[in-house]
Amino acid sequence: MASESRATRRTPTIHHITNSAGDLDSEIGGEDFSRYTVHLPPTPDNQPMPMEIAMQAVGSGEQYVSSSMFTGGYNRVTRAHSKKIVDSDPATVVAEGSFCELHGCGAKMMTNRQGIDVFPCECGFRICNECYRDALATGDGFCPGCRGHYRGLDVSEMASASRTLSSKYDRSLPVAESTELLMRNHSNEFDYTQYLYETNKSYGYGNAVWPMDGANGSRHDIGGDPKFFHDKQWKPLTQKSSIRAALLSPYRLLILIRIVVLGLFLEWRISHPNEEAIWLWLMSVVCEIWFAFSWLLDQLPKLCPVNRDVDLNALQEKFENPSPNNPSGRSDLPGIDVFVSTADPEKEPPLVTANTILSILAAEYPVEKLACYVSDDGGALLTFEAMAEAASFARIWVPFCRKHEIQPRNPESYFNLKRDPYKNKVRRDFVRDRRRVKREYDEFKVRINGLSDSIRRRSDAFNTREEVKILKRWREDNSDEPMETLKIPKATWMADSTHWPGTWTVPAPEHSRGDHASIIQVMLDPPSAVPQNGTEGDGNSMDLSEVDIRLPMLVYVTREKRPGYDHNKKAGAMNALVRASAIMSNGPFILNLDCDHYVYNSLALREGICFMMDRDGECICYVQFPQRFEGIDPSDRYANHNTVFFDVNMRALDGLQGPVYVGTGCLFRRTALYGFEPPRLQDNPDCCSCCFPRTKKPATVASAPDVDPEDVQLREDDEMNIALIPKKFGNSTLLVESVRVAAIQGQPLADHPSIKYGREPGALTMPREPLDASTIAEAINVISCWYEDKTEWGQSVGWIYGSVTEDVVTGYRMHNRGWRSVYCVTKRDAFRGTAPINLTDRLHQVLRWATGSVEIFFSRNNALLGSPRLKFLQRIAYLNVGIYPFTSIFLIVYCFLPALSLFSDQFIVQTLNVTFLVYLLAITLTLCALAVLEIKWSGIELEEWWRNEQFWLIGGTSAHLAAVLQGLLKVIAGIEISFTLTSKSTGDDVDDDFADLYIFKWTSLMIPPLTIIFVNLIAIAYGVLRTVYSDVPEWSHLLGGVFFSFWVLAHLYPFAKGLMGRRGKTPTIVYVWSGLIAISISLLWVAINPPSQNSDIGGSFQFP
Repeated sequence: MASESRATRRTPTIHHITNSAGDLDSEIGGEDFSRYTVHLPPTPDNQPMPMEIAMQAVGSGEQYVSSSMFTGGYNRVTRAHSKKIVDSDPATVVAEGSFCELHGCGAKMMTNRQGIDVFPCECGFRICNECYRDALATGDGFCPGCRGHYRGLDVSEMASASRTLSSKYDRSLPVAESTELLMRNHSNEFDYTQYLYETNKSYGYGNAVWPMDGANGSRHDIGGDPKFFHDKQWKPLTQKSSIRAALLSPYRLLILIRIVVLGLFLEWRISHPNEEAIWLWLMSVVCEIWFAFSWLLDQLPKLCPVNRDVDLNALQEKFENPSPNNPSGRSDLPGIDVFVSTADPEKEPPLVTANTILSILAAEYPVEKLACYVSDDGGALLTFEAMAEAASFARIWVPFCRKHEIQPRNPESYFNLKRDPYKNKVRRDFVRDRRRVKREYDEFKVRINGLSDSIRRRSDAFNTREEVKILKRWREDNSDEPMETLKIPKATWMADSTHWPGTWTVPAPEHSRGDHASIIQVMLDPPSAVPQNGTEGDGNSMDLSEVDIRLPMLVYVTREKRPGYDHNKKAGAMNALVRASAIMSNGPFILNLDCDHYVYNSLALREGICFMMDRDGECICYVQFPQRFEGIDPSDRYANHNTVFFDVNMRALDGLQGPVYVGTGCLFRRTALYGFEPPRLQDNPDCCSCCFPRTKKPATVASAPDVDPEDVQLREDDEMNIALIPKKFGNSTLLVESVRVAAIQGQPLADHPSIKYGREPGALTMPREPLDASTIAEAINVISCWYEDKTEWGQSVGWIYGSVTEDVVTGYRMHNRGWRSVYCVTKRDAFRGTAPINLTDRLHQVLRWATGSVEIFFSRNNALLGSPRLKFLQRIAYLNVGIYPFTSIFLIVYCFLPALSLFSDQFIVQTLNVTFLVYLLAITLTLCALAVLEIKWSGIELEEWWRNEQFWLIGGTSAHLAAVLQGLLKVIAGIEISFTLTSKSTGDDVDDDFADLYIFKWTSLMIPPLTIIFVNLIAIAYGVLRTVYSDVPEWSHLLGGVFFSFWVLAHLYPFAKGLMGRRGKTPTIVYVWSGLIAISISLLWVAINPPSQNSDIGGSFQFP
């Protein structure tokens, strides 16, 4: 049904709605946008009007966009609701008039000695001194604006002076011809940069290619070596270094030794069964074989750990310093679109989300290249108004951070720092500015905290007014309809006296969490490309005369949801953001953050982009940052920091094909998310030339079995011809056209012969096109609920659907296509977030991860089914991701084996002989030695490693087992699994920072580990008493059983401690059920296998 009416919805229609409190559905005029314009970068052959004039021409349209909230959806027209929003560029109108209007310049215009602007031509065209001299010297005295002669000036004299002043510069830089641009790539690949620079005219100063050689008049391409750069050395942006051989070589040797020892031990165990307790021996051997296999899967990908460093100075020098290709020194860095996702303001407090947004807006990245999109999947007015408050507060917070170099740039974290805030601050006005901003932030927090009550009171007042109107109309009509049948909706109202188009507090048709319109609100306009300083302060305001006060673009997005359409949870929301951002800003890179993960290091975005812009960066699909957490108890009882995974496993994967995607803190290449393959596929070995080499195979077209043999030889990059595959992305022309632009802009600079796929320097210094109403209307169109019908979104494009761990699957698909990823560990944590420190919440978090792994194992995303482009050790790592929950089955059995040994007076081996003890000692010592070496090369602490081991057993005996059962139910019976959001702490408990740690909430996940604890305790007591009172005590059996029981209990100690809470408030039902289960198991075993008759404990248990 959705596909049948798609043709009728293809052309967006915008209806303007005024801020009246009358009929909300009234349509005042309308404007249809049936044609779309693809904007090409300005070249000498394509010269649009100057930016300042263009801004004036579209001023009314841009103001219309920035002051309106756009809504729409399935079978609904797109409407623009007029709103008053924050202007992110308050000084644009005043400041833009002081700069040269000639494209590619941006310098200050001509002024006299008094500093007053001088207009050489009567047309009023603004021009700087340097460009004016160029016009006189090379343009025969013509004005670049009106093409008329400059009057009242001695042109020849000025031209002569101009040549004298600028004799050392040659600013007539001709552009290379089209055929020569294609010669850059010595292979047969299509050069996408040619359409940006193909021209026969001159760019003037700042040409993208080198000038003519004065000796022979020939032209050089970008790979040439002009005199200007003769002494300039090319600098890499990143550096990869392996772990010291003194640590890595013994580490690999120990892994090999332990593999041999495990093999010999298992062979000995199989060949020496315990005839007296064959069942006990069999269970233990099966578990030990699985543990050895599981350890091997976990350990092999750790063979090649690496470290990486970045050079931020080289990045600035290459992309932001003045050069012949960028004379104005404008940033040539690619754009970044930051996605922040939230779904429920009750579980994810708006204040936390607002602080995350503020830290993003204050990040150290070119303002005009940064855009922030907030996805509110719940469609809540509370989140919308909180973001509006954050946009308002950003006008004072962001300049304050830039002026005083504040770290971190999350106001809540900054003002709660335990260190001296005045350390290393030398500006005299810092104290005054900090006090003012602190006061403003306190007021901001009060407003955020009061939004919920404000919305409720406002809605109650408007609903009461509407009820009075309806009742009055009912009385005037003298209707026979009973008053009880009148249905008066309890709407949620905005501050401008209109209905909120999203989810209402009291759900109603078309206004519930699963049924509401799509909403886009540009809260901060796209900034200008020219820095704008603030004004000098007085006694009540900050002095911002030397601070850039521009703010990045901020957009609020709520996708449409309707009954009958699967919204695909977080993955669907992220894909909606991908499409909307492609229409509005089209940043070549996307940074994904959860609402509670803020930017802790303001330079993190620059460090991440270093990897994308370096040599071979075009083959990197994403840069994953480690997750770091705040608000965790000092002992890290439940291993919330997860340092073993982030500092050991992820560093090791970085030496293979790259780390896995963990759901947040990840910088994506947009074209990789679109499902394309990397520009070149390298046949590199997996970790080193001597380990698991892979033979080179010819490329084939696997997706087209019936193609002509000649077509097989075509490059796989032909898939980038978006015009041939519009069904892959949907019916949006703007979206399809944006893909090619994003692919080109995301390429590294072609400033080195080894860079095979690069773009020309200076291509991204042009200002961004302003937003208009048709662009926003198209963005509304692509986030509608029906848009993904019969497309590949969620299948091979964007975030992948069908798993509760969509992050792992999405990263796996990219690696499976041949992409590689990079792990960026910054000296100062890049991002910080919160983690559930409560035992119950932590177990449910682990349950969700493990359930997703089980789903991956039983799906086509199993690493065993991966393509040959997935490297061998990377395949093992992904295989381990899908297999590790199944270890819980064997782990639970093994945790009961010590108790069963004590009850039966038997052990897993016949006797504790020397051979068994030697094997046990060797396995233990190699494990400890590997742990020590891992601690050394990863930088973690011994306590963190031990906490990880403890929680491995806690999670394995609780959440992992439940995940296996749920996964099997989904695969076999088709029962869908649903999870709730984990509540984020607001940190408002001033009495105890770790209050959540002591909160006990019962869950069935606690039953298995509780039972293991009680059974082992009872078994220890039983075994000790039996051995003590026995005529012939079997101390070896007791020693083995008690030792392994204590090993199990030591791992479960944090779990037992968490049950006690702060004051031992564990529910009685926990002890009752666990005690009953433990006693039942104990009595059942005694009944089946009673103690020997010579025991003094008593006779056997007899059932009645």
